[in-house]
Amino acid sequence: MNNDIRWLARLGIDQGLLTGAQSLQVARKVGATADLMAFAQELIDSAVVTDVDQLERLAELALAKAATGAPANDPFAPEPAAAPPRAVASTRSSQPAVAVAVNGEQPSFPFEKLGQLDDETVAAGLRELLRATARYGASDLHLSTGARPFIRRNRVLSYISDTTLTATDALRLNAALLSDGQRKIYLQRKDYDYALALSGTDRYRVNLMFHKNGAAGAYRMIPASTRTLADLGYTKHLDTLLKMLSYHNGLVLITGPVGSGKTTTLASMVAHLNETRTDHIITVEDPIEVVQPAKGCNVTQREVGPHTKSFFTALKGALREDPDVIVIGELRDLETIEMAISASETGHLVIGTMHTSDAATTLNRLLDVFPPAQQTQIRASVAESLRGIVCQRLLPGVDGDLVLACEILVSNTAIQNLIREGKSTGLRNTMETGVKEGMCLMDNVVLGLWQDGKVPADVALANISNRVLRAKIK
Repeated sequence: MNNDIRWLARLGIDQGLLTGAQSLQVARKVGATADLMAFAQELIDSAVVTDVDQLERLAELALAKAATGAPANDPFAPEPAAAPPRAVASTRSSQPAVAVAVNGEQPSFPFEKLGQLDDETVAAGLRELLRATARYGASDLHLSTGARPFIRRNRVLSYISDTTLTATDALRLNAALLSDGQRKIYLQRKDYDYALALSGTDRYRVNLMFHKNGAAGAYRMIPASTRTLADLGYTKHLDTLLKMLSYHNGLVLITGPVGSGKTTTLASMVAHLNETRTDHIITVEDPIEVVQPAKGCNVTQREVGPHTKSFFTALKGALREDPDVIVIGELRDLETIEMAISASETGHLVIGTMHTSDAATTLNRLLDVFPPAQQTQIRASVAESLRGIVCQRLLPGVDGDLVLACEILVSNTAIQNLIREGKSTGLRNTMETGVKEGMCLMDNVVLGLWQDGKVPADVALANISNRVLRAKIK
């Protein structure tokens, strides 16, 4: 462990913020190569520390003291006491270990010999399996009772073992990296979402659950670095997106199906604002996926659960926290949507995501959650505050990679009138005539990708609904 982590643990123990056992548990979970940020974040994610302000103060003090060396009373001193058993059990070196993905090989793990491994080896092996999965370029790892372990790469599923996981093995694997507090929550609720940080740049979004056969876990790989909007595939539409982000108030929506890259786009937008503005950005996420260190802006990231009760309570509090930009991980209920619209009307730029497929569906979903008595008022509010909607999909490309396809609605006078009057059927025609303002329809973008040779004909046909455009594909 680094000296700054040792100092943070020492200071936290001395001030009663955590215990020596808790610091050792978190240290084992994040691994010996973790940095101070990863260690501190895990203290919060594991619910070991609830006083975040005090933890931040101690972290700053730990950084200063680390320059002078390690603390005299090492908080991780109990670790050497465990060395003799490891030395005696020298057969551990002969135990199966995770095979690292090299030269395009799939990651692997000796699932068939899981019963022969001790808990520490299982935890270390799972950490390396996650790293190997990320290096391989997969987006997800699944460990589920009654199924063979599999990964998803470029939207395609593939198995990484022929061993079907038993209920005992699946529960042991998925609980291997949990603290005692997290394990208790998981077993009680039967559902648990959290962000797993193995280091400052080695993060994963985890969903644990139980199904009819037993425990299961889905691990989403979070990229180590935040790519720019141009790198994501928005080169042709970059000016339009940057114009949306140039506003200091209003509502911007990023939509798409599950796995379409909404979180990645959202992170890129926050990174752009962080680098080009000097504002206060508040994000509300479930859980925190991409960590945004403060650059030009002060970035406050809050997670539903450890930091706030719900999206709604976080948004309600955010209006009193002097924000300039509010980023909402998901607009999922009436209260959250209503608060987001109110915030966008009161001088804040609000950016949020929704699970919808196109601009018309997005507006209908946004508005239809309100009761009939509020429809006139809410349509007027949305018409005034909406800046734009970006709908995106990730399509299989001809070279095996994923290609971004998008639909963009930019608010103008015509769009505002349609929203006020509730005539969402006219959106398509208005967007077709608004190309010069940066608007585009998904069908036209997908056709263009096929014409440019980026996606095969069958993929294009599956993602185009317009019969006239479909007839152009041979």
